[in-house]
Parts: sequence; C-alpha cells; structure tokens
Amino acid sequence: MQVGEDYDCDPDHVRIQGVFPFLSHSMAHTTPSVYSSTARQGLKENWPQFTLLILVNAFVGGMVGLERTILPRFAEEEFGISGHTAILTFLIAFGITKAISNYYTGRLTRRFGSKNLLLLGWLLAIPVPFLLIFAPSWSWVVAANALLGVHQGLSWSSTVIMKIDLVGERQRGLAMGLNEFAGYLAVAVMAYWTAILADQYGVRPIPFYLGIGISILGLAVTFLLVKDTRHFVHAEAKDHQSERLTNPFRDTSWTHPNLGPVTFAGFVNNLNDGMMWGLLPVLLADRGLTLGEIGTIAAIYPAVWGLSQIGTGALADRISHRQLLFAGMVLQGIMILGFMTAGETLWYIGLAVFLGLGTALVYPTFLAAIAKATHPADRAHSLGIFRFWRDLGYAAGALFTGVVADLFSLNGAILAVGILTLLSGLVIRVRMEE
Repeated sequence: MQVGEDYDCDPDHVRIQGVFPFLSHSMAHTTPSVYSSTARQGLKENWPQFTLLILVNAFVGGMVGLERTILPRFAEEEFGISGHTAILTFLIAFGITKAISNYYTGRLTRRFGSKNLLLLGWLLAIPVPFLLIFAPSWSWVVAANALLGVHQGLSWSSTVIMKIDLVGERQRGLAMGLNEFAGYLAVAVMAYWTAILADQYGVRPIPFYLGIGISILGLAVTFLLVKDTRHFVHAEAKDHQSERLTNPFRDTSWTHPNLGPVTFAGFVNNLNDGMMWGLLPVLLADRGLTLGEIGTIAAIYPAVWGLSQIGTGALADRISHRQLLFAGMVLQGIMILGFMTAGETLWYIGLAVFLGLGTALVYPTFLAAIAKATHPADRAHSLGIFRFWRDLGYAAGALFTGVVADLFSLNGAILAVGILTLLSGLVIRVRMEE
C-alpha cells in the first residue's frame, strides 16, 4: 500500500469476519478513512487509549516474568535436566518463535490492524500456563515457550506500534520508555512473586496460576476497550517528508547507516539478556545463593530496567540516539564482565542495578531511532524487522552461552558475551549518524 492510498475499501474486514467472527467487533469503527481527518497525534490528546495500552503491556510482560526465575529449577526438579544447554532449549524455542511473530506482526499490521493481532496474541497466551502445569515431559515446556514466543511477538509488537501511532514524533522516546517500563516492571514483579511462591509451595502448579489470570484479563481488556490506530498512520503519512525504504528487510537489517547499527545492537542486547535469563540463576545457585536471593537479584535487573525507562525514554527525545545507545551498550558490557569475579550478594545486586540501567538507556532508544528513520508507511514493517533480529538474540544467546558454558565454563560464556556487547557499542559509535 502506497502513501496516500485510502482504506475505504477494506477487504480484510470482510475476510476476518468470515474466518474469525469473534474479531468482527474489534474491526467496527476502525476504518481509517472515517477518522483520518480528525486524528490528532500526541500523548495528551490520546492519554486514555495510551494508558490502557500501558496496562495491556504490563499484562504481556507478566506472562514472561511467570517463568523467568523458576524454570531452571523446574527443569531440574521435575524432569532431571541439569545441563546448561538442555535448560536453555526453552529460551531457544521462545526466541525463534517470538522473532518470527515480530516480523509478521510488522508486515500484517496495516492489513489486519494492530488490535486484531493483539487479540490473537492473547488467545495464544491462554494455553501456556496450562501446558506448564500439566507438562509430563520437557518437550511440553519447550512447546509452551514456543507458544509464549508467538504471543509475545504479536502482543508486545502490537502495543509498541499502537503507541508510536498515537503519540507522534515529538514524544516517541517517552512513549517507548513508558511502554517498556510497564512491560519490564511486570516481568520483575512476576519473577519475584513466582520465586516466592515456588519456595513456599513448589515450582508447580501454584506459581503458574498467576499466568491464567493474566492471560484472561489481557484478552478481556483488549477485546472490550482497546481501539485500533491505523487511521493515525494514514493521517501522518499524508504530510511526511521521509523517503521510503527501497528494501525494508535489507535496509533495516544492516545497510541503512542508522537502522543497521541499531538492529545489530538490539540483537546483541537480547543475546546478553538471554544469557542472564537462562544462566544467571544457575550461576548464582552454583555460588551458594538461596532461591530467595536468586529471585531478588533476578528481579532487580528487569525492575531497574523497567523503572529507569521512564527517564531514559524522555532522554531519547532530547539527546542523540547515537550517544545513548553507545553509553548503554558499553555499560552493559562492563557489568556483564563483572559477574565473572563477583562473590558477595551485594556485589551481584550492584551489578544487576547497573546492568538494568544500561539496558534502560538503549531499549526505548532502539524503537525511537527506528521510528525516526522510517516513513510512516514503512514504520511498522521496519519495527517488525528490527524486533525479529532483536528477539532472535534470545535464541542465539541461549544456544551460544549454553554451548560455551557446557564446553568451557559459566565464566567463559560471560566473558564472550561481555566482549560482544562492548563490540556492539563500538559499531554504534562508528557507523551511526548523529
């Protein structure tokens, strides 16, 4: 669909009603041509829907936090799996399916609308806690995480795209900071509470009951209250001066001087987060920390990451994206290397705090930089491609660090990932334009 092309004739509306009649309600009153003349972007102008989407993304983040702390212990106690690579298979499944669904969410947003993709994401989330509760073998856990990855790709990507559509160019950094704040604060809260529940009642089924409630609430709020945002894109595209991308996948993946370095840094960021997710509980357990202490440290990292993004997102509207991304990746690399020699609980807490701060500097800035460098007609597609590579980093990090840890040591995996994170900061410094 080219710039200026109208949405009056919407065959996807008819197609969805025929195939998914339960989605027809969400298509009502969303045809952009009806509203494009009155669509006004801005956080103040659209605060009710923006706030609602913040809540929805908190539910999305809660689904990830459900197993962030307890799954390595779950693997050992329930299925006798102790090898690092075996434990990280769930992360590989999650990363690959989330990456692929990110890509297709970006491609399909303008055809089907973000709300419909968000609804589909919540429908796919509902079976996840049940699969974990009743899993008779580790393959069920891997399947649950593959489904969780699809849910995350559809749901988180949709809330990102919708918030960017709503607020306009001036406040996108703040919008992304608030979005990621809500999501990752929810990750931290759920990581903490599932660890507490697992310590008191065992790793299943009680901790996973939280996931049942979250998925049902997310589906209900989305279906009843969320509105689609395609008409905002249509209105913005009419007066936008940016050039269209000639090859969105190639340009976003590497060749564009701003999009390419951001995408590489996003890939490395989630590669190191995949290592922290999968191997940090193992590392801390090997060094004698209790499950409660492990849960606290594992929660502090995403909590600081989430809370700090309110401020770092606002900074992305005022400070060079290049400077923020370089500083954030270098800080992450230094903190990751610090885990090799830390021994006291307070040291681990300090490293987790500054690692979370480094991640907070880059996470909303990634999305603001992608949005700034693309035409509205290319934006959702380019964001989907970026998020494809970024979340493929989960799978790459799980596979790479698991293999290195099994062949050499946990410290060897930490060293390799820390150096790669520093390298990605240098790529930002050299290639990205101010």
